[in-house]
Amino acid sequence: MYYLKTQAAFDAAHFLHDYDGKCSNIHGHRWTVEVTVQNAFLQRNGQQKGMIMDFADLKKVVKTIADHYDHSLIYEKNTFQSDTLECLKRDGFRLVEMPFRPTAENFARHFFMLLKERGYRPSNVAVYETPNNCAMYGED
Repeated sequence: MYYLKTQAAFDAAHFLHDYDGKCSNIHGHRWTVEVTVQNAFLQRNGQQKGMIMDFADLKKVVKTIADHYDHSLIYEKNTFQSDTLECLKRDGFRLVEMPFRPTAENFARHFFMLLKERGYRPSNVAVYETPNNCAMYGED
């Protein structure tokens, strides 16, 4: 099996609703998304002969996904009071609502699925909240 790996990063805030600890407060991370794609075969002809794919294509899609979240406040749907949400929107904050609790584990799966939807064959996706702590998702 052949593998390619690339990464992209974004800065964003989040909080964990109903969490008993410091992460229940809004705080930020330099999130790093590390993507590994796989293929049993290399391209046989043309520009990409001898490659799984062009690194530039993989880097572009991973950066596009990461850029969507950059400099935002990521929150789980229905975790803000409606008046709080209205005030944040009125004040021009960039908000990204997610259908799941914004943990590294859930983001790893989310990014994995986004790549699959775009036709890529991810082997696994790691999402780092800090340089030393990450969650990974892959399918058997």
